[in-house]
Amino acid sequence: MTALTVNAAPGRWRNNRAALRFMRHRLALLGLAMIVFLCLACVFGPHLLPYDSLYIDLRARFAPPLTGHHFLGTDPLGRDLAARLLMAGRISLLVGFFAMVLSTLVGTMVGVIAGYRGGWIGATLMRAVDGFLSFPSIFLLLALAAALKPSPVMITVIIALTSWMEVARIVEAEVRSLREREFVLAGRMLGLSGTHIMFREILPNAMGPIIVASTLTVARAILMEAYISFLGYGIQPPLPSWGNMLNGAQQYLGSAPWLAIVPGAAITIAVTSFNFIGDGLRDALDVRDDHI
Repeated sequence: MTALTVNAAPGRWRNNRAALRFMRHRLALLGLAMIVFLCLACVFGPHLLPYDSLYIDLRARFAPPLTGHHFLGTDPLGRDLAARLLMAGRISLLVGFFAMVLSTLVGTMVGVIAGYRGGWIGATLMRAVDGFLSFPSIFLLLALAAALKPSPVMITVIIALTSWMEVARIVEAEVRSLREREFVLAGRMLGLSGTHIMFREILPNAMGPIIVASTLTVARAILMEAYISFLGYGIQPPLPSWGNMLNGAQQYLGSAPWLAIVPGAAITIAVTSFNFIGDGLRDALDVRDDHI
């Protein structure tokens, strides 16, 4: 019988306490509600609008918000800004989510192996992490984006390649603190393999910091995609993203400010909401917090 089986009931109790603490974190609930609303709007919203995101109406160029059926106005080509915003949200949110998944997988793998094995293996892996961290991530991101063909898949991979190091450091520190715990020693006495102990015993007990880091990584990935798309190295028109919408709006800040305000507000809401969720998860999953 493994330690996870023995501690199943306490684990369920801790999960219930964590859920209650998260439910009492008002900003986290607000952030969760906003993310759910954004996702539903981006998935179903374009089907409910009267105009397609690529429909061009030159007679309606630069229409301000609340003009006719253009709830958020139109862009320089007369395309409906609301339709483009929601279609861009699909791209930006998907890039952020999948970049988070890739960076979390890579960072968790490196962190677990480095933290459990230690010695020269752990030192080599963590020095590699330090080497990647020594490069400014923005410059590395721009260099990769400029060298490779920009597409949603490629931008996702590039962001993941520049985001996994922070996850690796967090996981490595957590695993080092867990590898001498009683349940790990019991697993060794039972003859369990190192791989089993790392990924079946230690990793589930280190999921709290990983979940928090993953949530914050989504917010960072959305910002990074917006940054490189704003500079013209990310998602390319006519495929919309919040970043390249800002890029196309910069020359019209004086005459049509809503072209920048709308995607800027969407980025702000998404990033702030994920940060609120991360703060709530961090407080809820803090095992040192004994109160409910």
